[in-house]
Amino acid sequence: MTGLTCFKAYDVRGRLGIDLDVDIAARIGRAFVRALSAKTVVIGRDIRASSEELAEAVTRAMIAEGAEVLDLGLSGTEEMYYAVSHFGADGGIMVTASHNPMDYNGMKMVRAGSAPLDTASGMADIKALAEANDFGPPRPGGHRRDVSLAAREAYVDRVLSFVDLAAMAPLKILVNAGNGAAGPTFDALATKLSISGSPVTFVRMHHDPDGTFPNGIPNPLLPENRPQTAARVVAEGADFGVAWDGDFDRCFFYDHEGGFVDGEYIVGLLAEVFLIKEPGAAIVHDPRVIWNTLDVVHRLGGRAVQSRTGHAFLKQAMRNEGAVYGGEMSAHHYFRDFVHCDSGMIPWLLIAELVSRRGQSLADLVSLRRSAFPSSGEINYHLTDPGAAVARVRAAYEPRATEIDMTDGLGLSFGTWRFSLRSSNTEPVVRLNVESLGDAALVAQQVTAIENLLRA
Repeated sequence: MTGLTCFKAYDVRGRLGIDLDVDIAARIGRAFVRALSAKTVVIGRDIRASSEELAEAVTRAMIAEGAEVLDLGLSGTEEMYYAVSHFGADGGIMVTASHNPMDYNGMKMVRAGSAPLDTASGMADIKALAEANDFGPPRPGGHRRDVSLAAREAYVDRVLSFVDLAAMAPLKILVNAGNGAAGPTFDALATKLSISGSPVTFVRMHHDPDGTFPNGIPNPLLPENRPQTAARVVAEGADFGVAWDGDFDRCFFYDHEGGFVDGEYIVGLLAEVFLIKEPGAAIVHDPRVIWNTLDVVHRLGGRAVQSRTGHAFLKQAMRNEGAVYGGEMSAHHYFRDFVHCDSGMIPWLLIAELVSRRGQSLADLVSLRRSAFPSSGEINYHLTDPGAAVARVRAAYEPRATEIDMTDGLGLSFGTWRFSLRSSNTEPVVRLNVESLGDAALVAQQVTAIENLLRA
Protein backbone atom coordinates (compact mmCIF):
# COMPACT_ATOMS: atom_id res chain seq x y z
CA MET A 1 0.00 0.00 0.00
CA THR A 2 1.37 3.40 -0.98
CA GLY A 3 2.38 5.62 1.90
CA LEU A 4 -0.03 8.41 2.83
CA THR A 5 1.60 11.79 2.23
CA CYS A 6 -0.99 13.69 4.28
CA PHE A 7 0.50 12.53 7.60
CA LYS A 8 2.75 15.11 9.22
CA ALA A 9 4.50 15.00 12.59
CA TYR A 10 1.48 16.13 14.63
CA ASP A 11 -1.48 16.33 12.26
CA VAL A 12 -2.88 15.44 8.85
CA ARG A 13 -2.94 17.94 5.99
CA GLY A 14 -2.58 17.99 2.26
CA ARG A 15 -3.99 18.85 -1.13
CA LEU A 16 -7.47 17.61 -1.89
CA GLY A 17 -7.59 14.85 -4.48
CA ILE A 18 -3.83 14.34 -4.20
CA ASP A 19 -2.90 13.85 -0.56
CA LEU A 20 -6.37 13.64 0.98
CA ASP A 21 -9.82 12.51 -0.17
CA VAL A 22 -12.95 10.85 1.23
CA ASP A 23 -11.45 7.35 1.04
CA ILE A 24 -8.27 8.37 2.85
CA ALA A 25 -10.32 10.25 5.46
CA ALA A 26 -12.37 7.12 6.13
CA ARG A 27 -9.23 5.02 6.53
CA ILE A 28 -7.87 7.54 9.01
CA GLY A 29 -11.14 7.44 10.94
CA ARG A 30 -11.05 3.68 11.38
CA ALA A 31 -7.31 3.74 12.13
CA PHE A 32 -7.79 6.42 14.79
CA VAL A 33 -10.37 4.36 16.69
CA ARG A 34 -8.38 1.15 16.42
CA ALA A 35 -4.98 2.63 17.31
CA LEU A 36 -6.34 4.33 20.43
CA SER A 37 -8.84 1.57 21.31
CA ALA A 38 -11.31 4.43 21.42
CA LYS A 39 -14.89 3.86 22.48
CA THR A 40 -15.94 7.55 22.29
CA VAL A 41 -14.54 10.16 19.88
CA VAL A 42 -15.40 13.86 19.42
CA ILE A 43 -15.50 15.24 15.88
CA GLY A 44 -15.80 18.83 14.63
CA ARG A 45 -15.26 20.59 11.32
CA ASP A 46 -14.51 24.03 9.93
CA ILE A 47 -16.44 25.85 7.19
CA ARG A 48 -14.37 24.77 4.16
CA ALA A 49 -16.43 23.39 1.29
CA SER A 50 -14.75 19.97 1.60
CA SER A 51 -14.88 19.72 5.40
CA GLU A 52 -18.45 18.50 5.75
CA GLU A 53 -17.91 15.63 3.32
CA LEU A 54 -14.60 14.63 4.90
CA ALA A 55 -16.05 14.83 8.42
CA GLU A 56 -18.95 12.64 7.35
CA ALA A 57 -16.53 10.05 5.94
CA VAL A 58 -14.52 10.04 9.17
CA THR A 59 -17.69 9.78 11.26
CA ARG A 60 -19.06 6.81 9.29
CA ALA A 61 -15.71 5.08 9.49
CA MET A 62 -15.47 5.50 13.25
CA ILE A 63 -19.01 4.19 13.62
CA ALA A 64 -17.94 1.19 11.53
CA GLU A 65 -15.23 0.58 14.13
CA GLY A 66 -17.89 0.46 16.84
CA ALA A 67 -17.24 3.91 18.33
CA GLU A 68 -19.68 6.45 19.69
CA VAL A 69 -19.07 9.66 17.74
CA LEU A 70 -19.89 12.92 19.53
CA ASP A 71 -20.59 15.39 16.74
CA LEU A 72 -19.92 19.11 17.27
CA GLY A 73 -20.80 20.13 13.71
CA LEU A 74 -19.35 23.50 12.63
CA SER A 75 -16.92 24.49 15.37
CA GLY A 76 -13.43 25.62 16.24
CA THR A 77 -10.45 23.40 16.96
CA GLU A 78 -10.43 24.54 20.58
CA GLU A 79 -14.05 23.48 20.98
CA MET A 80 -12.99 19.97 20.00
CA TYR A 81 -10.10 20.10 22.47
CA TYR A 82 -12.37 21.14 25.31
CA ALA A 83 -15.16 18.69 24.43
CA VAL A 84 -12.78 15.70 24.57
CA SER A 85 -12.06 16.37 28.24
CA HIS A 86 -15.54 17.64 29.09
CA PHE A 87 -17.21 14.47 27.83
CA GLY A 88 -14.39 12.15 28.94
CA ALA A 89 -13.86 10.97 25.37
CA ASP A 90 -10.96 8.80 24.25
CA GLY A 91 -9.91 11.25 21.57
CA GLY A 92 -10.99 13.90 19.11
CA ILE A 93 -10.64 14.87 15.46
CA MET A 94 -11.09 18.31 13.95
CA VAL A 95 -11.43 18.44 10.17
CA THR A 96 -9.76 21.72 9.26
CA ALA A 97 -7.14 23.29 7.02
CA SER A 98 -7.03 26.43 9.19
CA HIS A 99 -5.20 29.08 7.13
CA ASN A 100 -3.93 26.84 4.31
CA PRO A 101 -4.84 27.47 0.65
CA MET A 102 -8.29 26.66 -0.74
CA ASP A 103 -7.25 23.31 -2.23
CA TYR A 104 -6.07 21.95 1.14
CA ASN A 105 -7.73 20.26 4.07
CA GLY A 106 -6.60 18.23 7.04
CA MET A 107 -7.24 16.96 10.55
CA LYS A 108 -6.03 17.93 14.00
CA MET A 109 -6.19 15.05 16.46
CA VAL A 110 -5.85 14.53 20.21
CA ARG A 111 -6.06 11.56 22.53
CA ALA A 112 -7.76 11.23 25.91
CA GLY A 113 -7.35 14.23 28.19
CA SER A 114 -7.00 16.44 25.10
CA ALA A 115 -3.32 15.49 24.98
CA PRO A 116 -1.52 15.95 21.65
CA LEU A 117 -0.68 13.04 19.41
CA ASP A 118 2.82 12.60 18.05
CA THR A 119 4.86 9.79 16.55
CA ALA A 120 5.55 8.30 19.99
CA SER A 121 1.99 8.56 21.29
CA GLY A 122 -0.16 7.10 18.54
CA MET A 123 0.32 9.05 15.31
CA ALA A 124 2.67 6.47 13.82
CA ASP A 125 0.21 3.68 14.66
CA ILE A 126 -2.67 5.56 13.07
CA LYS A 127 -0.62 6.14 9.91
CA ALA A 128 0.44 2.49 9.68
CA LEU A 129 -3.12 1.22 10.11
CA ALA A 130 -4.52 3.69 7.59
CA GLU A 131 -1.87 2.73 5.04
CA ALA A 132 -2.50 -1.01 5.53
CA ASN A 133 -6.27 -0.45 5.15
CA ASP A 134 -7.04 -3.92 6.49
CA PHE A 135 -9.93 -3.31 8.84
CA GLY A 136 -12.34 -6.10 7.98
CA PRO A 137 -16.13 -5.89 8.34
CA PRO A 138 -17.87 -3.23 10.46
CA ARG A 139 -17.97 -3.75 14.21
CA PRO A 140 -21.22 -3.48 16.18
CA GLY A 141 -22.29 -0.73 18.56
CA GLY A 142 -21.14 2.35 16.74
CA HIS A 143 -23.42 5.38 16.57
CA ARG A 144 -23.44 9.18 16.27
CA ARG A 145 -24.67 11.63 18.92
CA ASP A 146 -25.20 15.34 18.28
CA VAL A 147 -23.66 17.18 21.23
CA SER A 148 -23.26 20.56 19.54
CA LEU A 149 -25.51 22.56 21.87
CA ALA A 150 -24.32 20.99 25.12
CA ALA A 151 -20.67 21.21 24.06
CA ARG A 152 -20.85 24.87 23.12
CA GLU A 153 -22.66 25.82 26.33
CA ALA A 154 -19.96 24.11 28.41
CA TYR A 155 -17.22 25.68 26.29
CA VAL A 156 -18.64 29.20 26.65
CA ASP A 157 -18.88 28.83 30.41
CA ARG A 158 -15.27 27.66 30.61
CA VAL A 159 -13.92 30.46 28.40
CA LEU A 160 -15.77 33.17 30.32
CA SER A 161 -14.50 31.76 33.62
CA PHE A 162 -11.06 33.18 32.76
CA VAL A 163 -12.14 36.80 33.21
CA ASP A 164 -13.70 38.95 35.89
CA LEU A 165 -16.72 40.29 34.04
CA ALA A 166 -17.31 42.91 36.73
CA ALA A 167 -13.95 44.48 35.88
CA MET A 168 -14.84 45.14 32.24
CA ALA A 169 -14.96 48.77 31.08
CA PRO A 170 -17.31 49.96 28.28
CA LEU A 171 -14.98 49.00 25.45
CA LYS A 172 -15.80 48.81 21.74
CA ILE A 173 -14.03 45.88 20.04
CA LEU A 174 -13.85 45.21 16.29
CA VAL A 175 -13.92 41.45 15.55
CA ASN A 176 -13.01 39.95 12.17
CA ALA A 177 -13.95 36.28 11.82
CA GLY A 178 -12.57 36.14 8.27
CA ASN A 179 -15.68 34.21 7.16
CA GLY A 180 -14.25 31.24 9.04
CA ALA A 181 -15.73 29.19 11.86
CA ALA A 182 -15.33 31.88 14.54
CA GLY A 183 -18.60 33.78 13.98
CA PRO A 184 -21.19 31.48 15.60
CA THR A 185 -18.93 30.65 18.54
CA PHE A 186 -18.15 34.31 19.12
CA ASP A 187 -21.88 35.10 19.04
CA ALA A 188 -22.50 32.53 21.77
CA LEU A 189 -19.82 34.19 23.92
CA ALA A 190 -21.13 37.71 23.18
CA THR A 191 -24.69 36.68 24.08
CA LYS A 192 -23.55 35.34 27.45
CA LEU A 193 -21.53 38.52 28.03
CA SER A 194 -24.58 40.65 27.29
CA ILE A 195 -26.77 38.62 29.64
CA SER A 196 -24.18 39.10 32.39
CA GLY A 197 -24.46 42.87 31.98
CA SER A 198 -21.05 43.39 30.38
CA PRO A 199 -20.63 46.93 28.96
CA VAL A 200 -18.40 45.70 26.10
CA THR A 201 -19.85 46.22 22.60
CA PHE A 202 -18.71 44.70 19.32
CA VAL A 203 -18.46 45.59 15.66
CA ARG A 204 -18.53 42.46 13.50
CA MET A 205 -16.58 42.15 10.25
CA HIS A 206 -16.62 39.29 7.69
CA HIS A 207 -18.63 37.50 10.33
CA ASP A 208 -20.74 34.94 8.47
CA PRO A 209 -19.09 31.55 7.84
CA ASP A 210 -18.51 31.08 4.10
CA GLY A 211 -16.35 28.25 2.78
CA THR A 212 -15.61 30.16 -0.41
CA PHE A 213 -13.81 32.83 1.67
CA PRO A 214 -14.98 35.81 -0.37
CA ASN A 215 -12.58 38.10 1.51
CA GLY A 216 -9.58 35.78 1.19
CA ILE A 217 -8.20 32.90 3.25
CA PRO A 218 -8.36 33.97 6.92
CA ASN A 219 -4.70 34.26 7.87
CA PRO A 220 -4.10 37.57 9.68
CA LEU A 221 -0.42 36.73 10.14
CA LEU A 222 0.18 37.67 6.48
CA PRO A 223 0.96 41.42 6.23
CA GLU A 224 -1.14 41.78 3.07
CA ASN A 225 -4.23 40.63 5.00
CA ARG A 226 -3.99 43.28 7.72
CA PRO A 227 -4.82 46.71 6.20
CA GLN A 228 -8.56 46.09 5.82
CA THR A 229 -8.99 45.15 9.47
CA ALA A 230 -6.73 48.00 10.60
CA ALA A 231 -8.71 50.56 8.60
CA ARG A 232 -12.01 49.30 9.99
CA VAL A 233 -10.75 49.53 13.58
CA VAL A 234 -9.91 53.19 13.03
CA ALA A 235 -13.11 53.95 11.11
CA GLU A 236 -15.29 52.46 13.86
CA GLY A 237 -13.39 54.16 16.68
CA ALA A 238 -12.81 50.79 18.30
CA ASP A 239 -10.60 50.42 21.37
CA PHE A 240 -8.87 47.51 19.70
CA GLY A 241 -9.44 44.89 17.03
CA VAL A 242 -9.26 41.09 16.94
CA ALA A 243 -8.94 38.83 13.89
CA TRP A 244 -8.92 35.02 13.75
CA ASP A 245 -7.70 32.37 11.38
CA GLY A 246 -10.05 29.78 9.86
CA ASP A 247 -10.46 27.47 12.87
CA PHE A 248 -9.84 30.35 15.33
CA ASP A 249 -7.19 28.66 17.45
CA ARG A 250 -5.08 31.80 16.83
CA CYS A 251 -6.11 35.41 17.34
CA PHE A 252 -4.36 38.60 16.29
CA PHE A 253 -4.62 42.10 17.72
CA TYR A 254 -4.79 45.66 16.37
CA ASP A 255 -4.58 48.74 18.58
CA HIS A 256 -7.01 51.67 18.29
CA GLU A 257 -4.74 53.36 15.76
CA GLY A 258 -4.85 50.29 13.48
CA GLY A 259 -1.38 49.15 14.47
CA PHE A 260 -0.79 45.40 14.29
CA VAL A 261 0.45 44.05 17.61
CA ASP A 262 3.21 41.47 17.18
CA GLY A 263 2.61 38.18 18.95
CA GLU A 264 5.58 38.35 21.30
CA TYR A 265 4.14 41.45 23.00
CA ILE A 266 0.77 39.73 23.49
CA VAL A 267 2.63 36.84 25.16
CA GLY A 268 4.14 39.35 27.59
CA LEU A 269 0.78 40.99 28.34
CA LEU A 270 -0.92 37.64 28.95
CA ALA A 271 1.96 36.53 31.18
CA GLU A 272 1.35 39.70 33.20
CA VAL A 273 -2.37 38.92 33.49
CA PHE A 274 -1.72 35.47 34.92
CA LEU A 275 1.12 36.45 37.22
CA ILE A 276 -1.06 39.14 38.78
CA LYS A 277 -3.74 36.52 39.39
CA GLU A 278 -1.34 33.73 40.37
CA PRO A 279 1.97 35.09 41.75
CA GLY A 280 4.98 32.84 41.25
CA ALA A 281 3.38 30.79 38.49
CA ALA A 282 5.34 29.18 35.67
CA ILE A 283 5.02 30.70 32.19
CA VAL A 284 6.12 28.72 29.12
CA HIS A 285 7.38 30.53 26.02
CA ASP A 286 8.93 29.59 22.68
CA PRO A 287 12.60 30.41 21.94
CA ARG A 288 12.25 32.79 18.98
CA VAL A 289 11.75 36.20 20.65
CA ILE A 290 12.20 36.00 24.40
CA TRP A 291 13.54 39.11 26.12
CA ASN A 292 10.24 40.95 26.55
CA THR A 293 8.60 37.86 28.03
CA LEU A 294 11.56 37.14 30.32
CA ASP A 295 11.51 40.70 31.61
CA VAL A 296 7.79 40.58 32.40
CA VAL A 297 7.96 37.18 34.09
CA HIS A 298 11.04 37.96 36.20
CA ARG A 299 9.77 41.42 37.19
CA LEU A 300 6.50 39.93 38.44
CA GLY A 301 8.16 37.05 40.29
CA GLY A 302 7.14 34.28 37.93
CA ARG A 303 9.15 31.37 36.56
CA ALA A 304 9.95 31.43 32.85
CA VAL A 305 10.25 28.06 31.06
CA GLN A 306 11.52 27.85 27.49
CA SER A 307 10.12 25.19 25.15
CA ARG A 308 10.71 24.18 21.57
CA THR A 309 8.33 25.78 19.09
CA GLY A 310 5.18 23.79 18.31
CA HIS A 311 1.98 22.90 20.10
CA ALA A 312 3.04 19.39 21.15
CA PHE A 313 6.20 20.73 22.82
CA LEU A 314 4.46 23.70 24.47
CA LYS A 315 1.65 21.55 25.83
CA GLN A 316 4.03 18.93 27.20
CA ALA A 317 6.20 21.60 28.83
CA MET A 318 3.13 23.11 30.46
CA ARG A 319 2.08 19.75 31.85
CA ASN A 320 5.61 18.97 33.07
CA GLU A 321 6.03 22.36 34.79
CA GLY A 322 2.47 22.93 35.97
CA ALA A 323 2.50 26.20 34.00
CA VAL A 324 -0.59 28.40 34.11
CA TYR A 325 0.01 29.83 30.63
CA GLY A 326 2.15 29.25 27.56
CA GLY A 327 2.56 31.51 24.55
CA GLU A 328 4.14 31.47 21.11
CA MET A 329 4.86 34.59 19.08
CA SER A 330 2.89 32.96 16.23
CA ALA A 331 -0.32 33.74 18.20
CA HIS A 332 -0.88 30.33 19.78
CA HIS A 333 -1.79 30.81 23.43
CA TYR A 334 -2.15 27.84 25.80
CA PHE A 335 -3.97 27.71 29.14
CA ARG A 336 -3.63 25.22 31.99
CA ASP A 337 -7.28 25.60 32.94
CA PHE A 338 -8.37 25.08 29.34
CA VAL A 339 -7.13 21.47 29.30
CA HIS A 340 -3.58 22.74 28.55
CA CYS A 341 -4.72 23.64 25.04
CA ASP A 342 -4.62 26.70 22.83
CA SER A 343 -7.52 29.08 22.40
CA GLY A 344 -8.20 32.05 20.16
CA MET A 345 -11.11 33.30 22.25
CA ILE A 346 -9.60 33.45 25.74
CA PRO A 347 -6.79 35.91 24.79
CA TRP A 348 -9.00 38.79 23.61
CA LEU A 349 -11.13 38.52 26.74
CA LEU A 350 -8.02 38.69 28.92
CA ILE A 351 -6.64 41.66 26.98
CA ALA A 352 -10.01 43.42 27.36
CA GLU A 353 -9.84 42.83 31.11
CA LEU A 354 -6.23 44.08 31.28
CA VAL A 355 -7.04 47.26 29.32
CA SER A 356 -10.05 47.82 31.57
CA ARG A 357 -8.07 47.38 34.79
CA ARG A 358 -5.05 49.43 33.71
CA GLY A 359 -7.06 52.27 32.19
CA GLN A 360 -4.57 52.39 29.33
CA SER A 361 -5.03 51.68 25.66
CA LEU A 362 -3.57 48.56 24.08
CA ALA A 363 -1.37 50.89 22.02
CA ASP A 364 0.08 52.43 25.19
CA LEU A 365 0.65 49.07 26.85
CA VAL A 366 2.47 47.71 23.81
CA SER A 367 4.48 50.83 22.96
CA LEU A 368 6.28 50.66 26.29
CA ARG A 369 7.29 47.06 25.67
CA ARG A 370 8.14 47.58 22.01
CA SER A 371 10.49 50.46 22.78
CA ALA A 372 12.19 48.51 25.57
CA PHE A 373 12.54 45.31 23.52
CA PRO A 374 12.28 46.03 19.77
CA SER A 375 11.97 43.01 17.52
CA SER A 376 12.17 42.33 13.80
CA GLY A 377 9.26 39.93 13.84
CA GLU A 378 9.71 36.65 12.00
CA ILE A 379 11.23 37.06 8.53
CA ASN A 380 11.06 34.11 6.13
CA TYR A 381 13.72 33.50 3.48
CA HIS A 382 13.14 31.03 0.64
CA LEU A 383 16.57 29.60 -0.13
CA THR A 384 17.92 26.91 -2.44
CA ASP A 385 20.23 25.49 0.26
CA PRO A 386 18.99 26.40 3.76
CA GLY A 387 21.57 24.22 5.50
CA ALA A 388 24.49 25.97 3.87
CA ALA A 389 22.94 29.38 4.55
CA VAL A 390 22.52 28.67 8.27
CA ALA A 391 26.06 27.30 8.40
CA ARG A 392 27.42 30.58 6.99
CA VAL A 393 25.60 32.61 9.64
CA ARG A 394 26.71 30.29 12.40
CA ALA A 395 30.35 30.43 11.34
CA ALA A 396 30.28 34.22 11.25
CA TYR A 397 28.48 34.83 14.56
CA GLU A 398 28.94 31.93 16.95
CA PRO A 399 32.56 32.71 17.92
CA ARG A 400 31.44 36.12 19.23
CA ALA A 401 28.30 34.95 21.02
CA THR A 402 27.97 35.37 24.77
CA GLU A 403 25.23 32.73 24.90
CA ILE A 404 24.36 29.83 22.59
CA ASP A 405 20.89 28.30 22.64
CA MET A 406 20.11 25.24 20.48
CA THR A 407 16.62 24.61 21.90
CA ASP A 408 15.06 25.06 18.49
CA GLY A 409 17.43 25.94 15.68
CA LEU A 410 20.25 28.42 16.31
CA GLY A 411 19.90 31.07 19.02
CA LEU A 412 22.82 33.40 19.70
CA SER A 413 23.05 36.31 22.15
CA PHE A 414 25.54 39.19 22.12
CA GLY A 415 24.79 41.20 25.25
CA THR A 416 22.60 43.94 23.77
CA TRP A 417 21.00 41.89 21.00
CA ARG A 418 20.25 38.33 19.96
CA PHE A 419 18.85 36.36 17.05
CA SER A 420 17.06 33.08 16.39
CA LEU A 421 17.43 31.21 13.10
CA ARG A 422 15.34 28.13 12.31
CA SER A 423 14.99 25.97 9.22
CA SER A 424 11.52 24.76 8.25
CA ASN A 425 10.96 21.00 8.42
CA THR A 426 8.65 21.00 5.41
CA GLU A 427 9.97 23.59 2.91
CA PRO A 428 13.26 25.29 1.91
CA VAL A 429 12.66 28.23 4.23
CA VAL A 430 14.78 29.78 6.96
CA ARG A 431 13.05 31.88 9.64
CA LEU A 432 14.91 34.77 11.29
CA ASN A 433 14.05 36.77 14.42
CA VAL A 434 16.24 39.56 15.79
CA GLU A 435 15.66 41.48 19.04
CA SER A 436 17.59 44.00 21.11
CA LEU A 437 17.63 45.94 24.35
CA GLY A 438 15.99 49.21 23.38
CA ASP A 439 17.79 49.72 20.05
CA ALA A 440 15.53 49.40 17.00
CA ALA A 441 18.30 50.66 14.70
CA LEU A 442 20.55 47.81 15.87
CA VAL A 443 17.79 45.31 15.06
CA ALA A 444 17.50 46.67 11.51
CA GLN A 445 21.28 46.68 11.10
CA GLN A 446 21.67 43.07 12.17
CA VAL A 447 18.75 41.88 10.04
CA THR A 448 20.53 43.32 6.99
CA ALA A 449 23.86 41.75 7.95
CA ILE A 450 22.39 38.29 8.57
CA GLU A 451 20.25 38.51 5.44
CA ASN A 452 23.35 39.21 3.35
CA LEU A 453 24.97 36.06 4.70
CA LEU A 454 21.83 33.97 4.11
CA ARG A 455 21.62 35.09 0.49
CA ALA A 456 25.37 34.99 -0.22
